[in-house]
Amino acid sequence: MRKGAELLALLVASSLCLSAAIAAQETCPADIDAKCGDAASDGWEGEFFPGITKIRYEGPTSKKPLSYKWYNVEEVILGKKMKDWLRFSVAFWHTFRGTGGDPFGAATKNWPWEDGTNSLAMAKRRMKAHFEFMEKLGVERWCFHDRDIAPDGKTLAETNANLDEIVELAKQLQSETNIKPLWGTAQLFMHPRYMHGAATSPEVKVYAYAAAQVKKALEVTHYLGGENYVFWGGREGYQTLLNTDMKRELEHLANFLQAAVNHKKKIGFNGTLLIEPKPQEPTKHQYDWDVATTFSFLQKFGLTGEFKINVECNHATLSGHSCHHELETARINDILGNIDANTGDPQVGWDTDEFLTDISEATLIMSSVVKNDGLAPGGFNFDAKLRRESTDVEDLFIAHISGMDTMARGLRNVAKLIEDGSLDELVRKRYQSFDTEIGAMIEAGKGDFETLEKKVLEWGEPTVPSGKQELAEMLFQSAL
Repeated sequence: MRKGAELLALLVASSLCLSAAIAAQETCPADIDAKCGDAASDGWEGEFFPGITKIRYEGPTSKKPLSYKWYNVEEVILGKKMKDWLRFSVAFWHTFRGTGGDPFGAATKNWPWEDGTNSLAMAKRRMKAHFEFMEKLGVERWCFHDRDIAPDGKTLAETNANLDEIVELAKQLQSETNIKPLWGTAQLFMHPRYMHGAATSPEVKVYAYAAAQVKKALEVTHYLGGENYVFWGGREGYQTLLNTDMKRELEHLANFLQAAVNHKKKIGFNGTLLIEPKPQEPTKHQYDWDVATTFSFLQKFGLTGEFKINVECNHATLSGHSCHHELETARINDILGNIDANTGDPQVGWDTDEFLTDISEATLIMSSVVKNDGLAPGGFNFDAKLRRESTDVEDLFIAHISGMDTMARGLRNVAKLIEDGSLDELVRKRYQSFDTEIGAMIEAGKGDFETLEKKVLEWGEPTVPSGKQELAEMLFQSAL
């Protein structure tokens, strides 16, 4: 039997070999040659998902996996159609670029349309599969990273040319389907040039390259009719403070974001700019740790009017919060813009990006969305991936159906809670002592200490009522 250290070394070596094989396919020049595939044709005929018809609502009693049990797109709940409350989106990267590979094992997803290359022809075929998937799922929005939809070239010019070609195809497919991007973004974390960060890199040439990449990604998102643009700074942080000038890096990041605001206005893009907080992974510490930290950063650098927050639920739990907490922090500060609907495993300490299927969690999330009067122009993006062991094509549909039904059920539960009114009344009663003359004075900022001291001397020792937490939990659970 191998010793643990020997086995670990073997696993790492296998992972490095796999990474090298993947890296070898990362570039493809704009003038595609025979080795990279024929860009003029994707070489695929017929449907990508034969045998799977458009997914339809059949109600809670349906036993068909490929049907909606709770998501009824045109049904009106609390004054809006379900599709307008939820505004679902498919994440291109997890759905069509996810391989099932991890640091300990090779890819497990062998989709029939994949040919093992990262060519333009393959990118076109993948994009067509993506749109067929969304049409059959009944989803009207999608999200993308620039490098997920088109291959890198040997130069920035070649890379941009590759991206332009795929974007033209996406534009054509959008016109045929009325599907459009919920948001786009630039992938500023995978390429080795970004190992120290992008906007926070200590190398000025990397900062400039990241700026050029975001410039192009903003323009592409605008061209495709995207409603938002996201910044996720996966490597905007540090591994150790011993070699880091944190003040300088934060100032560079703020300048980068301000330049993005300026370019957004220059090209006439009216979409919302979003920042997606995450505490760590891949860096030891990421500068936009959570919603409160990000809001503080925006305030410090005068950017609060230019950005909102994309809350990812799995990132919330990594930062030590619930998703509900992060949503409420964003909502009460008027910066809630979008939700990446996923979850992590409580027994696993990393970003597992699972589809959210917890009804209780979904109900709490939807309570914040309803209080926010919706998310538009944002929505719910399924930044979630199949488990490594789920390898059937239909699993892609089942996972999204389950996630969509879960959020729809959460919305229905919130409507029940509002109609019943008991939980809202419990909260109102808890704070009713402030619905008095002295309470109104305090909330107006006029409660000086001398006046309050006199009141305490007049009242004597306060009587503190029960918080009724167990009753609140009972009322909440009754709606599920």
